[in-house]
Amino acid sequence: MRHPVVMGNWKLNGSKEMVVDLLTSLNAELEGVTGVDVAVAPPALFIDLAERTLTDAGSQIILGAQNTDLNNSGAFTGDMSPEMLKEFGASHIIIGHSERRQYHNESDEFVAKKFAFLKENGLTPVLCIGESEAQNEAGETVSVCARQIDAVINLLGVEALNDAIIAYEPIWAIGTGKAATADDAQRTHAQIRAHIAAKSEDVAKNVVIQYGGSVKPENAVAYFAQPDIDGALVGGAALDAKSFATIAKAAAEAKKA
Repeated sequence: MRHPVVMGNWKLNGSKEMVVDLLTSLNAELEGVTGVDVAVAPPALFIDLAERTLTDAGSQIILGAQNTDLNNSGAFTGDMSPEMLKEFGASHIIIGHSERRQYHNESDEFVAKKFAFLKENGLTPVLCIGESEAQNEAGETVSVCARQIDAVINLLGVEALNDAIIAYEPIWAIGTGKAATADDAQRTHAQIRAHIAAKSEDVAKNVVIQYGGSVKPENAVAYFAQPDIDGALVGGAALDAKSFATIAKAAAEAKKA
């Protein structure tokens, strides 16, 4: 049975004080909460501080990161490797986020190579997929998502999706205040799962598919009530401990029902 995962993508936000305060408060808010995995992905400079803060608190919060390189060492100035991320306790690594695809020209094939290297290093890829507003209006949502997933499947085989996470994030809903309705999100998640099922029903049945895109405490319950939505990749609301914890609790309660 799939286990919901709620992950906070902090993007380019934070300070030393903020990391300690947010994680300490979040850990307290989540005390006694079961039935959901909660993860955070701070900026790379704060991963060490985040690990120390979570360890000191005896926290079950999973530490993640927002990116990785395709190499573990060498002449690659400015990059960070899976081995480095592992050494600092980061296990869930976001790849393919629309901002990386747009601002850093990361292709589907390049993202697939990152996916492969994370798996090779024993880390959990959190593969972001999603369509632009123009693609959505043109009815291309499913074909865009299928293409982005197929880049991984074509490189590694469908079984590579085992023990990985897919995050469906419609680009037009990221940080805009807009959000897909719960019914619309469920429809897309079901189509994504069906696309994978055409290659392997077992993989499709077990793969976690998160929803992302302006997820807030006010709409989280509706999303998590849907059968094919297995948690969320949260942006802005993840920067507030109470809001993020409310979302995580909603996921835990919905999947218990």
